[in-house]
Amino acid sequence: MATKSLKARHEDLVMDNKQMEILNGGIFEDGELPYFKDKIAHTGQFPLRPKKLEILQINVGYMCNQVCEHCHVDAGPDRKEIMTRETMEMCLEVIRNTSAHTLDLTGGAPEMNPDFRWFVEEAAKAGIKDFIVRSNLTIIRANKKYYDLPQFFKKHNIHVISSMPHYTRGKTDRQRGEGVFDLSIKALQELNAVGYGMPESSLRLDLVYNPSGAFLPGDQVAMERDFKKALKEDFEINFHNLFSITNLPIARFLDYLIASGNYEDYMYSLVEAYNPSAVANVMCTNTISVSWDGWLYDCDFNQMLGLKVASKIRHIKDYNEDILNDRNIIISQHCYGCTAGAGSSCQGSVT
Repeated sequence: MATKSLKARHEDLVMDNKQMEILNGGIFEDGELPYFKDKIAHTGQFPLRPKKLEILQINVGYMCNQVCEHCHVDAGPDRKEIMTRETMEMCLEVIRNTSAHTLDLTGGAPEMNPDFRWFVEEAAKAGIKDFIVRSNLTIIRANKKYYDLPQFFKKHNIHVISSMPHYTRGKTDRQRGEGVFDLSIKALQELNAVGYGMPESSLRLDLVYNPSGAFLPGDQVAMERDFKKALKEDFEINFHNLFSITNLPIARFLDYLIASGNYEDYMYSLVEAYNPSAVANVMCTNTISVSWDGWLYDCDFNQMLGLKVASKIRHIKDYNEDILNDRNIIISQHCYGCTAGAGSSCQGSVT
C-alpha cells in the first residue's frame, strides 16, 4: 500500500467534521490498519465515555518563541491565535464553579499571551488544587520582560511542566533549534534557584520528553532516572518527575513523518503497540480542553484537528458540566498514540 493512500485515509478520518460519522467507520480494506473504534470495541470500551472531570486544560494561544519539529500545535512566532480577555473572563467563571481540581494552561508559549499574568492572578484566586503552566523553558530567557517568570510562578505556587527533549545538547537542538539546550539549562537553573524542583520543595517542576524521531518513547521510569543523573552531574539541576509523551501523527509531526518516509511504519508501530489497558486512563476521559477562542474539545489533540465535543454544549460561554459529562468522546486514528505501550497523556504514561 502506498504511503499517500494511507495518509489520505488518515486525514479523511481525523479531519472530517461530521464527527459522528467518524465513530461509525469500519475496518480498512485488505487487512490494513484497523479503525481505533474497532480496536476498543473488541474489549468492550466503545463508545469511550468521560469519567469525573479532573482537569480543565486551557490553551491561551498558539504563539510561541520556538518552532519545534514535533509540535502538534504548529505553534510559532507567526501564529496570531490569542485568547482575548473576554474569553478569559468566561473561563474564569467556569474555573470558579468547576468540580475539576487541576487547571492546566498551555499554548504555544502561554506566557506570550499579553493577558497571561492577569489571567494567572485571577485564576489563582479560585483555589484550584493544582495550577499548571506548561512552559518551553526558553521563554524565560527570550526577552527581559520574561526574566522574572520563576519568581512570578513561585508567587502563585504554579506547578511548572517544561518540555526538555533530552539531557544532551545535540538531541535537544536537533528537535527544537540551535541554542535551545543552553537556554533551557539556564532556565532550569533559575527555577532551581527560587526553589523549583528541589527534593523537599513543594514548588513542583516536572519535565516532558518527546522522542526526537519516528519511534515510541522508552520506559518512563528508566528515562527519568537517566535524566536526573545526567542533569544533576553535568549542571547541578534538580526536578521532580519526567513525563514521557508519544508524538501523535498530526500537524507538524505528521508532516515530518510523510517527508521522511516514516509515516506508514510509524502508524503500524502504534497499532502493534496498542495496549487495551491504557484506554481506561487516557486523558480525554478526565479532561476538557478549551481552545483560544473558547471552543470545547475532548483533548488538546482533538482541538488541533477541529474535532469539537459531541455535545450540545460546545463553547465555554454555554458551559454546563453535567451535560458535558453525558457525551461520547470523539476518537479517530490519532488515538492510537495515546494507547500505545504504557499509554500517553499530558501527565505522562497512563499504565
